[in-house]
Amino acid sequence: MTHDLRNWKSAGSETFLDLYRILPGVPAERAFEELSTMLGLIRHLTLEAEINGDHMALGAARYLSAFAKAVADDIELGKLYPNAQP
Repeated sequence: MTHDLRNWKSAGSETFLDLYRILPGVPAERAFEELSTMLGLIRHLTLEAEINGDHMALGAARYLSAFAKAVADDIELGKLYPNAQP
């Protein structure tokens, strides 16, 4: 296992909401960029939900958090098992 982020790629094993799967072979740097964006959106949506009682924002945050968790888990799998097949 290497600690060089440039060598990590998504494993393509994780799914979310039993409907979507993370693509295999996505460079970890790119996946982390998307993960960071999603976490920023989740933070914004949960704040909106709290301040305004916005149940739709809360539902959207829940949906995005499932997606973000799948991306993070898939990056970790790609790091630990770089030659695994989805």
